[in-house]
Amino acid sequence: MDWRSVSYDWNQVRAFLATVEEGSLSAAARALGLTQPTLGRQVAGLEAALGVTLFERIGKTLVLTAPGMELLEQTRAMGEAASRLSLAATGQSTSIEGHVRISASDSYAAHILPPILVDLARRAPGINVEIVVSNQISDLRRREADIAIRHVRPSEPELIAKLIRTALAHCYAAPAYIRRVGAPASLSDVAGAQFIGIDQSPRMIDYLAAHGLHLAPRQFRYFSENTAVAWEMVRQGLGIGLASEDIAVQSEEVIRVLPDFPPIPVPIWLVTHRELHTSARIRLVFDVLAEGLR
Repeated sequence: MDWRSVSYDWNQVRAFLATVEEGSLSAAARALGLTQPTLGRQVAGLEAALGVTLFERIGKTLVLTAPGMELLEQTRAMGEAASRLSLAATGQSTSIEGHVRISASDSYAAHILPPILVDLARRAPGINVEIVVSNQISDLRRREADIAIRHVRPSEPELIAKLIRTALAHCYAAPAYIRRVGAPASLSDVAGAQFIGIDQSPRMIDYLAAHGLHLAPRQFRYFSENTAVAWEMVRQGLGIGLASEDIAVQSEEVIRVLPDFPPIPVPIWLVTHRELHTSARIRLVFDVLAEGLR
């Protein structure tokens, strides 16, 4: 490794990452316990060390430049590695104990969280986890959960939200369905297709129509508000279903259909109460979830 090429320090990287995660220089300064001018100098120092501009100011908003976007994933990985190093050095991960409630949708609770919890159990055996399964938004201000996985950004100022990444949702079908009905070749060839619905209201039809997929109510014969159940019906060949690729990739037997259907973005937000974020127990679980969901 060319050590001379590493010409910046961790404080500068941390200042950049905090500014991105918190949304502004002032919020990042508060989160790090610094003054805004000090934090601004650290970000400027990183820009000078790298020879790039990381932020552009548009009105009162800071916007990442292309070099800033490119640097973001690397700095996030550095931040998580630094957090793990700190925990390992102090022995905190095995000594932290207590109960943590995590709110997640049924599909994420069933398909995404379990392997992450295996990692958490290995790293922090003293933490007990309760999964609050709900497709509604848990009220963290009323302590319905300590940490929530959401697909919309919260607007409450007392909550801390971290956009982990944006997954993509596609249409999938099982081979049994394709053998019986056939797979539609394009969006204009869906009149005879059967779909799995999440409720019997027009909302899903309207939602899909807004994304270019126009269906009739008669094309929905099977419904479940529980999206994990709806996905199982897709796997059993009862119809075509919409699912995040994070979940579909775990079912090798399903096949993506309608290749001309534009993927639907599914933002993955990790949210906790600002007060709870100061708890070592909550912070540890939050960081492990962020790493696993990424």
